[in-house]
Amino acid sequence: MNEIKKCLIGKNNTCVPIWFMRQAGRYLPEFINIRKKNKDFIKLCLNPDLSSEITLQPLKRFDVDAAIIFSDILMVPYGLGQSITFIDNLGPVLSKFEIDEFLKRDDRAFTNTLNPVYEAIKKTRKNLDSKKSLISFIGSPWTLAVYMFGLKKDKVTLDLQLMDKKKSEIDLVLKKITKFLKIHIKNQINAGADIVQIFDSWAGLVPEKNIENYCYKPNHTLVDFCKKLSVPVICFPKGIGKKYAIFSKIVKPNCVNIDFDVDPEWAKKNLNGVCIQGGMDPKILLADKNTIFKEAENFLKIFRGYPYIFNLGHGLLPQTNPDNVNQLVNFVKNYEYK
Repeated sequence: MNEIKKCLIGKNNTCVPIWFMRQAGRYLPEFINIRKKNKDFIKLCLNPDLSSEITLQPLKRFDVDAAIIFSDILMVPYGLGQSITFIDNLGPVLSKFEIDEFLKRDDRAFTNTLNPVYEAIKKTRKNLDSKKSLISFIGSPWTLAVYMFGLKKDKVTLDLQLMDKKKSEIDLVLKKITKFLKIHIKNQINAGADIVQIFDSWAGLVPEKNIENYCYKPNHTLVDFCKKLSVPVICFPKGIGKKYAIFSKIVKPNCVNIDFDVDPEWAKKNLNGVCIQGGMDPKILLADKNTIFKEAENFLKIFRGYPYIFNLGHGLLPQTNPDNVNQLVNFVKNYEYK
């Protein structure tokens, strides 16, 4: 069993494995070269050879403990018939959601559409060091619904009027999409992934009255599904603050990834013994070496003697210098407690 799985399954506290969200992609020169030649992001995710190559790029540079497949949470809405356009300074924009088309989508068509993702995982697993984990991922039902229905006014605000207008459709989609997320999880595991991470990127936007049905219950259903497949699962309900404690108690994942707004001391004290991942602000990696090391040491000291996976409170930023990532990895790997 590798170091990450020892933390996730055995709650091992004698080592600190390390990997990064968005470690495969936008900050690496070798990825940028591929991206220049492949303007359509969705098509790039559906190219097994290039997706696998991108996934493995950071492992050729850094001694991280896991690869995470180069893909996107929006591959599931794509597999369900929505087209996706990525617009600079705005992000992904999905075509108008058609509930009738969504309800007609069958399992086979969904799997066939996303088969290149599973082929990329197979290729990656074949070329990945057997001691390294291969992480697959999904978006939570709520986070996907935010994109599918275009529920955001801006980066931090929901269109509550639209949400109320579409409530019955949203409730139906949250139930139905879980089936397809389970298919996507199982297909990724069958292809060679051995850990699942669930990104609830917009959990912090769920209105208080909806948080149980829109956040806790759907995540618990998916966590329970992963556990029945004997695959450890990491949840990242970004932005929910002290509700991480409630989330952890109800959802019962193997691990929770804390975001950079969560006090790590508070997390260690309140998350019921669950393995903790992440927490460091990605912006720290834009600073000088001493600042990076000081902040990393803070997390290492806080989580000493606790099952902890070193990661960030969000994905690596595009402007991150790969040399800083390498120095951080080496610092964590070679850190000696005084």
